Amino acid sequence: MQSQARSILEAARHGPLQSLTDRELDIREQPVTIYPRPASVRAWVRFGPEAVRVEAKVMRSTPLAAGIEFRAGEQTFLCWVWGNAVQLVED
Repeated sequence: MQSQARSILEAARHGPLQSLTDRELDIREQPVTIYPRPASVRAWVRFGPEAVRVEAKVMRSTPLAAGIEFRAGEQTFLCWVWGNAVQLVED
């Protein structure tokens, strides 16, 4: 976990965490599912131009996107990524 936190914090120096826009999510037209028990996933996220793969939880989703949460040290990050950037982790 410390290795992941270092990777995330290093990537964060290259720019802000990117998230899908409201236009890309199309929330007005697409249903959103909120998960009471978030699933564990691995997901690709971007800080500026820097991509990093993180261990995260899927908090919500649309048919095409996933709202994820992940941590690095004391920081919690939230963003929306395309569904194909996410891989379910088997327990």
